[in-house]
Amino acid sequence: MKGILGLLRPSSAAPEGEQDSRLFATAFFDQGIDPDAVVPWSARAVEVGARRLAAARGVQLLQAQWGRDRFMNRLSPEALAQLGQFFEFATIPAGRDVVRQDEHGDFMLVLLAGTMAVERHQPWGEHLRLAEAGPGDILGEMSLLDSGVRFSHCSTVNECEVAVLDAESLDNMLSQEPALAASLIGLLARKLSLRLRAVSARLGGSNQPNKNA
Repeated sequence: MKGILGLLRPSSAAPEGEQDSRLFATAFFDQGIDPDAVVPWSARAVEVGARRLAAARGVQLLQAQWGRDRFMNRLSPEALAQLGQFFEFATIPAGRDVVRQDEHGDFMLVLLAGTMAVERHQPWGEHLRLAEAGPGDILGEMSLLDSGVRFSHCSTVNECEVAVLDAESLDNMLSQEPALAASLIGLLARKLSLRLRAVSARLGGSNQPNKNA
């Protein structure tokens, strides 16, 4: 595992001595993106009025939700408990925009309780409802992994409890628990790929002319 992670080229933006653990935290900078344009969880949490959720409850909910997920349940209960030291847990009021389309954000969310609306604002003005996310669903992981802009807009339908993982915490996980980090990243990538294929098929279908017109 360490050999695989060692193949990753360290970022020149990271101070010497920290270069092996700053892969995600420096990714936006490495792509020439102004750091001021990146929305961190600390700023979004204040904006949406998030309240801290006790870590013990957050870990319990995370274990319960991911224990029922056909991909994430490959993480052992012990591994899920370990994740608790890297995630933040929060409660977010209803009607708040947590993830905004086309922004740069360095965090992802796991929805532990409540419902979030996931929408895509199309260039021609249509607001397409892609899904309603429920407990166990993951939101925002694409931007965390590839440092691209947000694909969709996510807002709380009702009060939600979430687990949050940001770039710095993911780097810390890579440094301190590389096997756990590699497993998590691999599972996130697989779930993301399947979800994007489903969304792509839906968007493609919505652009087809109405044969009955």
